[in-house]
Amino acid sequence: MTQALIVIDMQNDFCPGGALAVPGGDEIVAGINALMAEFPAVILTQDWHPAGHSSFASAHPGKAPFGTVEMPYGAQVLWPDHCVQGSDGAAFQKDLDTTRADLILRKGYHPGIDSYSAFFENDRETPTGLHGYLQTRGLTDLTFVGLATDFCVNYSAVDAAWHGYRATVRRDLCRAIDLDGSGAAAEAGMRAAGVTLA
Repeated sequence: MTQALIVIDMQNDFCPGGALAVPGGDEIVAGINALMAEFPAVILTQDWHPAGHSSFASAHPGKAPFGTVEMPYGAQVLWPDHCVQGSDGAAFQKDLDTTRADLILRKGYHPGIDSYSAFFENDRETPTGLHGYLQTRGLTDLTFVGLATDFCVNYSAVDAAWHGYRATVRRDLCRAIDLDGSGAAAEAGMRAAGVTLA
């Protein structure tokens, strides 16, 4: 009973047709649903940005999506407006089985800071509360699936390993944005952090 499946950001805006679509993002939903049956705990994360979020290129006049700006916590990739609170884009992909979720963790809701990881905001200091939840329930073996391999899955899995969890990423049930080779770099970084890529 120590195992949890953590499903990262399976939302409309990250699937084909969405504002920040990950190629093949919707192809993994059926496999994720099937995998849920093997885990005593299932946790879903949900990107949940207020309109005008500081990570949106539209919030920085003259800046284009996928450029970067310096924020107080370091470099920030600028994204198209996505997963705006209450929007259809922020909703879970329609075929995802949300009934199995013990917890839905929303992240990225602070206007001035982005949150890739399910554990921390991007300042690496502000916790989301996930670590406390897992500790309270005695969940120590975490398997990550979802979107996108090179950003939110990557940061979440690396932080899980840093916290001392046994972290596994199911590569077949993730998809990458792959900006300038970010997919391969993320996989190398996860391995170096002690994450198992299955």
